[in-house]
Amino acid sequence: MRYFSTISIFFIALVASVVISTGIIFAAFPTPSPTATPTSEPTAAPFNQVPTLGPLETILKGQNLGPVWPVNPIKYAIRGAVAAGVPANTLALLLLLPLVAMVIAAIRHLVGLRGFGIFLPAALSVVFLAIGPILGIGLFLVIVLVSTIVRIIMRTLKLKLQYLPKMALIFWFVSFAVLGVLFAAPLISWFALPNVSIFAVLFLTLLAEDFTRVQLGKSFHTAISLTTETLILALISFAVLTLKPVQEFAILKPEIYLLSIFIFDFLLGRYAGLRVMELWRFRKLTSQ
Repeated sequence: MRYFSTISIFFIALVASVVISTGIIFAAFPTPSPTATPTSEPTAAPFNQVPTLGPLETILKGQNLGPVWPVNPIKYAIRGAVAAGVPANTLALLLLLPLVAMVIAAIRHLVGLRGFGIFLPAALSVVFLAIGPILGIGLFLVIVLVSTIVRIIMRTLKLKLQYLPKMALIFWFVSFAVLGVLFAAPLISWFALPNVSIFAVLFLTLLAEDFTRVQLGKSFHTAISLTTETLILALISFAVLTLKPVQEFAILKPEIYLLSIFIFDFLLGRYAGLRVMELWRFRKLTSQ
């Protein structure tokens, strides 16, 4: 009963602090009257806006397609999709995802970085492309910090909860923390913060969930190591996504591009030697 009283007081204090801070923010920044003239400040972007990769439509219009068969069917499909209204940057982003997966697989398989799978670093690279790497890492650190503090409080109170309800409770606190950051956006004066997509927050929370799961199952050091390596893979993938020559090559010569990735992935899967980090770790044995 003492534990439930402590938790109730903690919940009430947390809700009260958020409500009070929200009231202070709205008091400091009153809403404009209906007669106020509109300002020229940029409006918030829609939450489902596709990340912009560049003006690729102009490049597509100047391309000489040639015959459809046998080597240009994807080029004609891309041109038809763009003519139907599909943004060229969306098509380029989808074409670049296999390249990002190839880069992540190569780094993990040849170098030896671990991370949380292939999908999560690739998704984080798209998040960084949408909201920027600095804001993305900042939000992720907030999410990880809140989830770690909540886990420590639960362990201190010796709460015996099953895994899934415990993760749901941690997610409750994480959602509240992200709301608090968004409520403080006027005080931070960061114009990119109010335009954060809900999908970006969900992907960041997904990474925080893996961090908490590893932290609960193994150790805090292992969770930090895997999370850091995941962020490194995501930043490398983000750098690949922002390379304009790669974007143009992928959308102008998709057949050669996709075939090259397929061949590289197949050859990579045949490699069964030591990784670079293993060579460095066992360098004394290999030098003998």
